[in-house]
Amino acid sequence: MDLGLSEQQEILRRTAREFLEAECPTSLVREVEHSEQGYSPELWKKMADLGWLGQAFPPEYGGDGASLIDQVVLFEEIGRALLPGPLLPSSVLSGQALLRAGSEDQKVGLLPSMAQGETIVTAPMPEPGTGPGDGLRLTAADGGYVLNGAMLFVPYAHVARYVLCAAGPGGNGLAPEGSQASEVSLFLVDTGGPGVTVNLLESVAGYKQHEVLFRDVAVPGERILGQAGRGQASLSSATEWATVVQSAEMAGRAQKILEMVVEYSKARVQFGRPIGAFQAMQHRCADLKAAVDGAQLVTHRAAWKVTRELSCPEDIAVAKAAAGALSRLAVTAGHTIFAGIAFTMDHDMQLYTQRSKVAEANLGDTDFHLDRLGDHMGL
Repeated sequence: MDLGLSEQQEILRRTAREFLEAECPTSLVREVEHSEQGYSPELWKKMADLGWLGQAFPPEYGGDGASLIDQVVLFEEIGRALLPGPLLPSSVLSGQALLRAGSEDQKVGLLPSMAQGETIVTAPMPEPGTGPGDGLRLTAADGGYVLNGAMLFVPYAHVARYVLCAAGPGGNGLAPEGSQASEVSLFLVDTGGPGVTVNLLESVAGYKQHEVLFRDVAVPGERILGQAGRGQASLSSATEWATVVQSAEMAGRAQKILEMVVEYSKARVQFGRPIGAFQAMQHRCADLKAAVDGAQLVTHRAAWKVTRELSCPEDIAVAKAAAGALSRLAVTAGHTIFAGIAFTMDHDMQLYTQRSKVAEANLGDTDFHLDRLGDHMGL
């Protein structure tokens, strides 16, 4: 297993960092968190021109055909920069679900416009095994289906053209208790269609999460991804991919926190010398460095296995659990070393803290994935 980066991946890392440092300073992050859209359409278009929005889509669908490892490299830089926007729910989770479950016509009709930044597709990012659609009631109708119910914590639903839903005949969303994987269907529902209501939920850091309500929403047969009743395996696979990407984003953010506290420890003088000269500060930084390296290692290991189509649910759980534990450690170290100033809205540390809390909850938090590891070990 070679987890070293290729020359192309090193170039991607370097160019992504340079681009984001120039185009996504924390001043933009602060501005966007108070905006109605919650992201910068101008920056979104620039990312589309760079190929980021369709990075892992095959070339025949307007993408670059990149691997999960490539996407991990990119999202580590995205985490460093606190880049706001629907890239993860649209181009990663929804895009991968469409690639796996969609028909050829669906992929040709939608993926290129997603890669070009013209269409945004969203989906909730809950714990694996629940999935987008919990609380939805699905009934058959002439030529299609009818949806009723609600989905919570749907990111950027207010700017998305479509929302990805999963529901089975039991009406309990993805993999309801007692159901079979073959009973779950995936749908793309027009967020602007009749019977669909999108309500903004309060969230830290102005993160745009929504409640999406469905009232007698007619879903035509052509909006089913692939075959009816055969969506769960595709969505589970897409969720695993997205979980690795989310872990990389969290590790990248923690790496930036580490750099911030080390720099501050060298410059902040107390009792006549830099605080980095004190053993307590050294140990804080050293512990964080070890945790960053560990989380990055297990995330790249999971990406390596997924890229080679190896079954690795345990590795994915390790990656997300390690990223979650790292996120908590990084936030604690940041607030300890920066001290009181880090709790003010003027300091960048609060931006990293708030976004760390959101990311840890996505796709299963630390405790959830630790429980999964316990299950894998037969505990």
